[in-house]
Amino acid sequence: MPLINVKLIEGVFNTEQKQQIVERLTDAMVSVEGENMRQVTWCVLEEVKSGDWGIAGNCLTTEQVHALAAGAV
Repeated sequence: MPLINVKLIEGVFNTEQKQQIVERLTDAMVSVEGENMRQVTWCVLEEVKSGDWGIAGNCLTTEQVHALAAGAV
């Protein structure tokens, strides 16, 4: 039974976007493993506190991710 584990910085994605992530990742797995496995494919979204995520030696905040997504960085 597949488990898809996704880590996100808190506050970056809203409820609708999280639902889309779960649906699309599940669809991707099912495209590989077969439709019969959909009902046993787990997807867990874990939110990491803003500032507790590091990249390139620097902590990343929710605000920085929003700025990046907007093309401001």
